[in-house]
Amino acid sequence: MNSIQKKIWMLATFVLVIMALIWTTLTYYNQKTHNQYNDILQRYLHMNEVTTTSQQMITAINNYLISSTPATLEQVDLSKQKIREAKYEVYILRNSENDFALTNYINLIDSLIETIDRSVMFQTEKETESSQKAVLEATRISKYISEMTLTLLDKELKTYDRFYRSIIEQSKELKKLGIWLLLLITFLLLLFTYWFSLSITRPVLKLTQAAKELSKGRFDLRIEVESNDEISFLAKMFDRMRININTLILEIQQKAQLENELQQNKLLLQESQLRSLQSQINPHFLFNTLNTLSKKAYLEGSEETSDLLVSVANLLRYSLKRLDRSVTLYEEVKVLQQYIQIQKARFTDRLQFHMEIDESCLHVQIPGLTLQPIVENAVIHAVEPKEDFGVIWLRVIDGDEQVTIEIEDDGPGMDEDKIKQIMEEHLIESEGHSTGIGFSNVVKRLRLFFGYDDVMDIESIPGRGTKVVLKIPKTRGIEKYDKTPDRR
Repeated sequence: MNSIQKKIWMLATFVLVIMALIWTTLTYYNQKTHNQYNDILQRYLHMNEVTTTSQQMITAINNYLISSTPATLEQVDLSKQKIREAKYEVYILRNSENDFALTNYINLIDSLIETIDRSVMFQTEKETESSQKAVLEATRISKYISEMTLTLLDKELKTYDRFYRSIIEQSKELKKLGIWLLLLITFLLLLFTYWFSLSITRPVLKLTQAAKELSKGRFDLRIEVESNDEISFLAKMFDRMRININTLILEIQQKAQLENELQQNKLLLQESQLRSLQSQINPHFLFNTLNTLSKKAYLEGSEETSDLLVSVANLLRYSLKRLDRSVTLYEEVKVLQQYIQIQKARFTDRLQFHMEIDESCLHVQIPGLTLQPIVENAVIHAVEPKEDFGVIWLRVIDGDEQVTIEIEDDGPGMDEDKIKQIMEEHLIESEGHSTGIGFSNVVKRLRLFFGYDDVMDIESIPGRGTKVVLKIPKTRGIEKYDKTPDRR
């Protein structure tokens, strides 16, 4: 993993390398120019050294003629040695342009040495006049050498004039190159610095934006930072924290929803029990009284009245059961038939009830007192107001994963607002229901029992009847009811 510190070191290294390249390039060209200049200067110095040495040689031979001692002779030999060395240095300066002139120049040096040697020889042999003539000739040759030196220097100056101009041009070009190189390096540095700053600021900006979104409560947005440094690690930890917080919030919401549903269930049970208690005045006394009346009617020969009393007693017993227990669809259909028997005794031929039941579905578990309140609502609104007769249909249809229960009537129907009130569990039930369990109560208990909202549809057209469709799954998703099912 590349850290921010490594990136900074990389930037510093890049800058140092660029500076080193610039310094190396400038040093190379400067040293090259300096060496060329030194070479030219050394040529001038070597030629000037020949002139100086030849003059020293003339001085030494004159001293020897005045005083022929070993010391003065030694000075003559020393000057001859120096001019020979200067001759060698000048010989190295030979090129195609000064070859002829430099050859004559070297010959003059040789002539000067030979003339000095003759003068010393004549002085040794006491031929003073011949020695002085040789010194005069050596003096003349020395002058020639001085003049020749000036000629060669002038020629060298003309030869290297182009070189001087080229150095000046080269300096100008080098200056331009330096400016362009500086601009190029500045551009590269700016580009590299921009890229480098983006590699740090872009992840930080993404992380900052993610923090703003989290502060707004949006925990579903994934935090992704394309980087390979500490910021990427920080983003991963930040995203993991987001996931943990989101999971915790979901768990809290689920627990709150569960507690809310449980509270609603408790309130629903309390309400049902309260309504049930309101209709109970000593249930055992009522059961015993109804059974007594049923037996008395039977003994008196009123069998129809006896059967009706038995149905009422069974319906009362069933309605007083605990509503948090589930029952089978078979039990619901059975108690519904007893309820219809009671209502037929009331409405006679005005009530027509038809059933189409798939018996393979009767084992399905549903909350107790589910069908009876719906049918009772149909009786109240579809049969009771009519003067002729009303029809109610009950259909139980088997499906792949659910059982469909349809309860249909040919009553006046309902408008959309009332249907919406029922489905949103806001409908205030009308009084007079024998069980005390209203329509919206049924919707609540079904939703709590099966754990989802889509358990009922209501299809109704004003003036053309109402159809209530229950969608009962064969396998429950949650278990809030049926903790101690009634197995009778």
